[in-house]
Amino acid sequence: MVLCGANAYEKKYFFNKEKFGNLPQSIQDELHVICVLFTEECGGIFTIVFEPDGGISMDTASDEDDYYYDEISAGLLTGEIRRKKSDLLEALSMYYRTLILHEPFQE
Repeated sequence: MVLCGANAYEKKYFFNKEKFGNLPQSIQDELHVICVLFTEECGGIFTIVFEPDGGISMDTASDEDDYYYDEISAGLLTGEIRRKKSDLLEALSMYYRTLILHEPFQE
């Protein structure tokens, strides 16, 4: 299930308000910044997705004829986001597992 994403081609940001509109505005803003900065730096399309088990994936894609998309930078930046924003990603995963999947809360 898509949480949010940005598209460098259309210069658009998407946040799944229908499912996740009750997240605090500060978290929504932080996700917005992460997605937009990613596409500004690497180009292409970047999405943050919840996996069926509650884990979080960060997916990148590009048009076939996009010679400006930097796949190596995209991979490095994805790893950097995972390291620097690990607390946020872990909290989002716990939120999803508890409120969407209805798993018991575990610290």
